Amino acid sequence: MRPNALRFGAAVLSAVLLELPFPIAGPMPVWRSVFAWFGLVPLLVSVLGLGDSPDCKRPFRSAFLVSYLCGFLWYMGNCYWVRDTMMRYGDMPTMAPTLLLIGFSLVLGLYFGVFGLVLMLLRRATGSVLWALAAAPFVWTALELAAARITSVPWDQLGYSQVDNLLVNRLATWSGVYGISFLLVVVNAFLAGGALLSSRSNRLRSAMVGSIVIAAALAGLGWHTPPAPASATAVLVQPNLDVASDDAWAGERWNQHIDQFVHLAVGTCKPYIAGIPQTEAVTVQPDCAAPATHPDLVAWPESPAPFAEADPRVGVGLATVAHATGSPLVIGSIGMDYAASEQQWHDYNSALIVAQDGAKVGRYDKIHLVPFGEFVPFKDLLFFARKLTGRVSEFTRGSERKVFRLNGHRYGVFICYEAVFADEVRQFSALGAEVLVNISDDGWYGDTSAPWQHLNMARMRAVENRRWLLRDTNNGVTAVIDPYGRVVQSIPRHVVDALPARYGFRDEITFYSAHGDVFAWVCAILTLGLVGWALRASLLAKL
Repeated sequence: MRPNALRFGAAVLSAVLLELPFPIAGPMPVWRSVFAWFGLVPLLVSVLGLGDSPDCKRPFRSAFLVSYLCGFLWYMGNCYWVRDTMMRYGDMPTMAPTLLLIGFSLVLGLYFGVFGLVLMLLRRATGSVLWALAAAPFVWTALELAAARITSVPWDQLGYSQVDNLLVNRLATWSGVYGISFLLVVVNAFLAGGALLSSRSNRLRSAMVGSIVIAAALAGLGWHTPPAPASATAVLVQPNLDVASDDAWAGERWNQHIDQFVHLAVGTCKPYIAGIPQTEAVTVQPDCAAPATHPDLVAWPESPAPFAEADPRVGVGLATVAHATGSPLVIGSIGMDYAASEQQWHDYNSALIVAQDGAKVGRYDKIHLVPFGEFVPFKDLLFFARKLTGRVSEFTRGSERKVFRLNGHRYGVFICYEAVFADEVRQFSALGAEVLVNISDDGWYGDTSAPWQHLNMARMRAVENRRWLLRDTNNGVTAVIDPYGRVVQSIPRHVVDALPARYGFRDEITFYSAHGDVFAWVCAILTLGLVGWALRASLLAKL
């Protein structure tokens, strides 16, 4: 087989291995997380082996293309749901959703390509595979930070693969998910060194260290932490509405839905409880006790329900629910403000906070909107996007993160896609939130792996901040997540129901909650320094 075929074959192999630690078509067995510990090895060996290959006349281009192929294939597989979503809701021409997924993967795959290019640059500047391998974790972490800050798509970063590993995910309280990604690439680099280093003793040492770490990591999958104490009850309503259900609330049906909301919020205990995280299976608990007479919180998710703040029916309906339950409410809604200077109304994707007496406490407006889902970026330049994105909403970006005091405790509420931005969610804890509430509408994803991927990222937010997280969704996965990232209660997807959720309050601040992405920024600064030094060394070598 030709050398180029082997190199690109290694890229394909790494893409497949790195796909396996994440949900692909639904819930994922936790043992598959082990693939993240060696999935990068074929790519690292292929890229760094180019430096010594006599048949490779353009090592920089080859390193970039091999890595780029790996990244492109990984995004095509991991984010295949982009195509499904746009086919159902984008009102696009037949081939447009597929082309959109390809374009999406071509853009984000560039991060992998840059990874390979930088490693080759360091390999040639230092003349050493060892130095390039040592730099690999810093470069990877820096590029994950760039994905979060530049393109705003930090979807399924490598560290999320270890959310079920209670030993390894402890790193997240210090470094966020980035520290876990860093550790994973360290182990991959050790294993790759076993194949690349010339000395037999060095190869054995690298393979031994990598194997020991992997064995310890596997032990972490069985690591147990005592249950976190729970002292409060919330009722998380899952209405299971169609994403285009506005007409379903017309006329008298409005009152019918509000009555159903009240019924779900005050209903008796449901027989659903999670056994193993990320399973659809339910276990009947016949002796399950009913929730408190007055739950500490009732939540309604981000959803297509027409809860526009300016609609008088909304205030009356929510007051009805609040009085019936005797509880404060967190309600997904459409917030509205009038800008006198512009003489127009602005709509916000909001969470409305209502006291138990029906009075409005406040409103959180979603800050991190979904491009082409909740707004069209660069509207003047991308004037054609409106026709292609069909049901895209046009929301205004919120400007302030808020913490709300309810029943003597502080709650931080964030909406849907914001769950994937670690440095943004941790600010609620830094502001004093004792529990986190995530309302979401994952109905846009359909029956793909995306709701499970989204759940895992929300679980990591609980770990980073050591907070209980109440996740209320339109059609699943509605769940209660403890401060260690464990799903302790959930209800199945695609059912109309409510979950009486037990949770607790915590006020300690983790290092990550207080300081955010310090670790990732250090990796980025070191990477930029290494790249600058390598470029300078290469230029001097040519003089």
